[in-house]
Amino acid sequence: MDGGQILFSYIKVWVILLLLSATFDQNSKLAAKNTEQDKKRKLAAENSGFISIDCGAEEDYLDGKTGINYKTDKDFISAGKNKVVAPERYLTTLYYGNMVNSLRTFPEGKRNCYTLKPREGKNQNYYVRAFFYYGNYDSKNQTQIKFDLYIGVNYWATVADMDWFYDDIIHYSVTDTIYVCLVNTGSGVPFINGLDLRFMNNSPYRTMNGSLIRRVQADLGGHQPPGAIRYKDDVYDRIWRLDVNLNDSVSNISTEANIDIQGSDNPCRLPVEVLRTAVQPRNGLNSLSYIYTLGYTENATPEFLVFFHFAEIEQIAPGKLREFTITLNGLKYGPFTLEYLKPLTIGPYTLQDQVRFSIESTSRSDLPPILNAFEIFELGALPDHSPTNQTDVDAIMAIKKAYNINRDDWQGDPCLPLTYTWSGLQCNYDNSPRIISLNLSSSQLSGKIDVSLLSLTSMKSLDLSNNELTGTVPKAFAQLPDLTILYLSGNKLTGAIPYSLKEKSNSGQLQLSLDGNPDLCKMDTCEKKKGSFPVPVIASVIPVFVLLLLSTITIFWRLKRGRLNVSLSSSAGLSLSLKSKNQPFTYTEIVSITNNFQTIIGEGGFGKVYLGNLIDGRQVAVKLLSQSSRQGYKEFLAEVELLIIVHHRNLVSLVGYCNEQENMALVYEYMANGNLKDQLLENSTNMLNWRARLQIAVDAAQGLEYLHNGCRPPIVHRDLKSSNILLTENLQAKIADFGLSKAFTNEEDSHVITIPAGTPGYIDPEFRASGNLNKKSDVYSFGILLCELITGQPPLIRGHQGHTHILQWVSPLFERGDIQSIIDPRLQGEFNTNCAWKALEIALSCMPPTSRQRPDMSDILGELKECLTMEMSSEMSMHDSVEMNLLLSTDIAPNLR
Repeated sequence: MDGGQILFSYIKVWVILLLLSATFDQNSKLAAKNTEQDKKRKLAAENSGFISIDCGAEEDYLDGKTGINYKTDKDFISAGKNKVVAPERYLTTLYYGNMVNSLRTFPEGKRNCYTLKPREGKNQNYYVRAFFYYGNYDSKNQTQIKFDLYIGVNYWATVADMDWFYDDIIHYSVTDTIYVCLVNTGSGVPFINGLDLRFMNNSPYRTMNGSLIRRVQADLGGHQPPGAIRYKDDVYDRIWRLDVNLNDSVSNISTEANIDIQGSDNPCRLPVEVLRTAVQPRNGLNSLSYIYTLGYTENATPEFLVFFHFAEIEQIAPGKLREFTITLNGLKYGPFTLEYLKPLTIGPYTLQDQVRFSIESTSRSDLPPILNAFEIFELGALPDHSPTNQTDVDAIMAIKKAYNINRDDWQGDPCLPLTYTWSGLQCNYDNSPRIISLNLSSSQLSGKIDVSLLSLTSMKSLDLSNNELTGTVPKAFAQLPDLTILYLSGNKLTGAIPYSLKEKSNSGQLQLSLDGNPDLCKMDTCEKKKGSFPVPVIASVIPVFVLLLLSTITIFWRLKRGRLNVSLSSSAGLSLSLKSKNQPFTYTEIVSITNNFQTIIGEGGFGKVYLGNLIDGRQVAVKLLSQSSRQGYKEFLAEVELLIIVHHRNLVSLVGYCNEQENMALVYEYMANGNLKDQLLENSTNMLNWRARLQIAVDAAQGLEYLHNGCRPPIVHRDLKSSNILLTENLQAKIADFGLSKAFTNEEDSHVITIPAGTPGYIDPEFRASGNLNKKSDVYSFGILLCELITGQPPLIRGHQGHTHILQWVSPLFERGDIQSIIDPRLQGEFNTNCAWKALEIALSCMPPTSRQRPDMSDILGELKECLTMEMSSEMSMHDSVEMNLLLSTDIAPNLR
């Protein structure tokens, strides 16, 4: 081999080595990339239910100290400016990470709002926390900055301590979107460093009545390094700090032993390090005491919830006892004892005005009392109004996005609080606020008229004048029921003016302004030109039209001949026309149908109900008006009138009637499984399973939603209860007994003074107190009905000391997170726990004391359908699991022989 060949061989080897090196580097980088991606995926799974925002950060990042994946706030707010704290004020605080050293300031606008959209959605509890650290970011050394913090439409807190401050709240959200707003009160520029949201429905911190504002969260007797305990040690990411001293007469105790919080049935799940430390009285003393009084509050008499957390961390000698009582604002509870290394939470206790407690050993106790941690929350007051109607919120947000509207005040809830209503908007405030007026005149709008405007169905006035709008005028504007003002002048609209709008304008129902649209044709000939057809087409259409006209006349004539006009009249002059499909019966026929009233299948305020058989074999239920009935002829007419005009698969159908002087009867379709009340009785032979109960709830909600929103005018049942929910052979639920129902001619008439109606236990407390009747009165009754289905208990539960209302029985169990004690024990645990929680939350959302806090039946129906879907998915998963196990056992068994 000559020198050239040798050189060439060396070059080949060198090139191969280079290629191998490059491949190795690429594989190493790929492996590192995959490892990093796996790490991020694992982190995302661990942070499930978390929204963590570093306000002012330039990019997303994983904080190595906290294990929390932080996002920038660019997707949550569009206003404000990013800043960093002064270098000399930079913090390296353990457990808070880098989040505290960046911030966003809001020098412009009265109210600036973060928009949070947790995946769990509305009707859930969330832990929300905001961080503030001034850090002399503006080099002005300001010490008097002060601004307000709002969550949704509620005041939350006043931010005034800028050295290092955070505030947290447990908030029950009735909307899919949660707004956290900073409000400029004229005392400096608002700012924020961080914002956290944690899903809390699996925790014991639950509220359906306002919000829980944290006041004290104390870890006692700690010896851990300075700082705080939080996530990952705390699954709920609470922050536990050593910042509370009970008094100078306590001593610290601690242990290194393991405390099993995972295996414990204590739902509070405090971190191990919090429970490993405690305080006890110094030698010779036998009590621990503490007083907390709120320095300022929006409430005249604040209401507090208190939790006490214990774990016995000393091994007690045999024969010795640690026993203690807790005295709260003068009331004594206990005695209590502890098990070694087992967590125990006592509470929550509800207190007024202040929190004053002492923990004292009993006379039998050999050891002093201990306390590991405690928490105090203030119960935030209910808002004066519910948040703005969600359909209107979605519509106005879509409009804002479509036209890129950047007004400073178009943030947060559009209508609330009242002092921060969006500019250009007017709202009404009956129940859930609705947008009734929108003025976007001279707002530099361009493009077509956005369809989202048509979703503002309560709108009375719309002004889009003097913009750059193009395209045609939507004829659907004429379908907005309350629209009386429509200004579209000064745009670039084209085409013809819809005939329906011109007709409303000519009749005086609509003020329509269209001047200044040069290419908009206002003549009647426009529509004719646009709709003109060639002569041959017209010639072919005329015969078809004539044929249709003749057919219509023939059908109308036959219907007229076949129509039965029956006049039901009374001394009051009431009359009624019934169509032939609601068959009239003679009293003799009623006697025959019921076999001389042989079989009674029910009884109510109207009279007895008998089983009947028609000639065609159909079974019917015959409700006979008794002579002593509390309900008379007027109620008879009311029920017939309603059953003639309302038709829905979840409303009992009227087959016919009898009206012969003193003999009046209603003939209904027969419901083979009777009423729901009887099915839920403890001695019932047919125990309804969980799936059936959910389906019954959905059926009943569909019927009631139709009465409220599908009928014009709306109909309020007024006596919804389990005995008025009837069940078919297949357990399909239908609402019955419309004798007391009331129809409202318009929404404004829905608050009227009326005679008492309803059944004890189901009656809306607001209606009972004031006589104000509306659809939300039915919503309250439906909540009670849903509680019956969930618990198997009646509305009024009989006890040794009288009756307890089902809401009073459920509420404390709900607050403690004790779902197993709430659900009907006859179900024997055969239900999806998450689904059960959701169903209970839906029920409780129906029953706030004031009607404005209750949702509409359409929202309740949607939530119940989601709940039923959740249960069906759970059943399918279980079924698939069973089938898989059977398949595996079949496949494996031959190999085991």
